[in-house]
Amino acid sequence: MEKKEFDQKVVVVTGGSKGIGKSTAEYFLEKGASVSVWDITEWKGSLSEKMLFIQCNVSKEIEIQQALSATLAAFNKINILVNNAGIQRYATVTESSESEWDEVMNVNLKSAFLCSKHCIPFMQSVKKGVIINVSNVQAFISQQNVAAYTTSKTALLGLTRSIAVDFAPAIRCVAVCPGTIDTPMLRDAIQLSPNPAAVLQECNDMHLSGRIGTPEEVAALIGFLASDSAGFMTGQAVRIDGGLGISIPGSKRD
Repeated sequence: MEKKEFDQKVVVVTGGSKGIGKSTAEYFLEKGASVSVWDITEWKGSLSEKMLFIQCNVSKEIEIQQALSATLAAFNKINILVNNAGIQRYATVTESSESEWDEVMNVNLKSAFLCSKHCIPFMQSVKKGVIINVSNVQAFISQQNVAAYTTSKTALLGLTRSIAVDFAPAIRCVAVCPGTIDTPMLRDAIQLSPNPAAVLQECNDMHLSGRIGTPEEVAALIGFLASDSAGFMTGQAVRIDGGLGISIPGSKRD
């Protein structure tokens, strides 16, 4: 049987029940890894012998510890952690309630801290590991009305650098920063508009690619960054954003 790229590797994907997380879990499974998905939302679909689903809130340390114990019992080790869990709330600083702010920070940032904290010792025990933090292009640019979200995604870049510096050379840590991706979270947000079709077209148009991205495209990048082919990459933020935010409106020449 042909050896696959991630044979003998164990991957944890948080927020892996839908969107980028689900595509990432499926990517690693296809490439031969054993995958443990941690998510508060139930997994829809079949489970193979190389996949474990654990329903948990990854902003709660006790639930992370329980999920980690179950993963180790099933697969005996952890090689790759993908901190993908995330939520979006729409509000400015003055409009955000303390509870909404804390909710976004807990899910988007605290979960990555806690999952890394508890997974790193097991990566150290095998002297090699990779952590991928799923940030966002809004770590560099920002739309209106997303104060908590853009703050949390920017902070993930600092966490990425810190992990990379503190645990090198055995452990690499890289951030992935998607632009607008066709996920259930995006579709739900668009439905809040009185004209969803117009909002979707606007999302397509603001990317140089002329379209929004797919979860599969982001998953493929995560897979590359977790592979030995990216072994010289650490501490960096990699944008996969269709050129969003790099062009300046101005005159055009025929």
